[in-house]
Amino acid sequence: MIKRLFFSIVLAASLFFSGCDTLQSVGGGLSQLQMAAGLREALTQGLFSGFDAFANPNQGNPLVRFAFPGDAAKIEKTLRDLGLSSVVNQMTSKFTNAMGQAVLEAKPVFLNAVKNMSITDAASLLLTNNHHAATDYFKTQMSPDLMTRFRPIVDNTVKTSGADKDYQTIARAYNAVPFLSKKLEPDLNQFIAGRAIDAMFLYVANEEEKIRTNLSFRKTALLKTVFGYADQQLRNKGTAIISDPSGFARYPAMARF
Repeated sequence: MIKRLFFSIVLAASLFFSGCDTLQSVGGGLSQLQMAAGLREALTQGLFSGFDAFANPNQGNPLVRFAFPGDAAKIEKTLRDLGLSSVVNQMTSKFTNAMGQAVLEAKPVFLNAVKNMSITDAASLLLTNNHHAATDYFKTQMSPDLMTRFRPIVDNTVKTSGADKDYQTIARAYNAVPFLSKKLEPDLNQFIAGRAIDAMFLYVANEEEKIRTNLSFRKTALLKTVFGYADQQLRNKGTAIISDPSGFARYPAMARF
């Protein structure tokens, strides 16, 4: 009798907490918790794509390579015409490594931000035809914190590598050229940190769009279930879009690029 009573109490408790864990069901379909789990997995998949790229920043990927703010190509051409090609190459490599170092050291910040994404926002972020809805939310929520954490890493890496001295040499030479309407900034560290953050979100946004619009990128059972549900809901509203493997659009470049 006592065992039976104990079993009943445990069963009732487990059902109660199970109900709390899954939260409310949305529209008779998936729970908010399931939606949040799917979105988190999609964002994490995008993050790992970015981490892999930044782990090898000098492999020729233009997205993770340092570029001057503004008209980068014109600035580089002017500097090379001044005979500063070797200094430009050396500084670019160091700044590129600084970006990569900042991303990799801040990896836990990205992953924790995804883990802590609000469950209550999950339904509105999933059931939308904005292919970057979760990335937009993610970026808005964590960019200020990321900049705070990125800047000291960039500052330290740039100073340790001597990239700051290389840049000062380049800036003095460039700014001495007459008739140039726009001079180089005296300090690029804030720009470098911002560019690294933007590049990471670009990777995440591209991955989110692939998962939302292309069935072949839903590589886990969770992604298939959650985004399949979203497809059905959007089809009911007449707004679902599923593309072929080469048909997804890229996330628009950020202003800092």
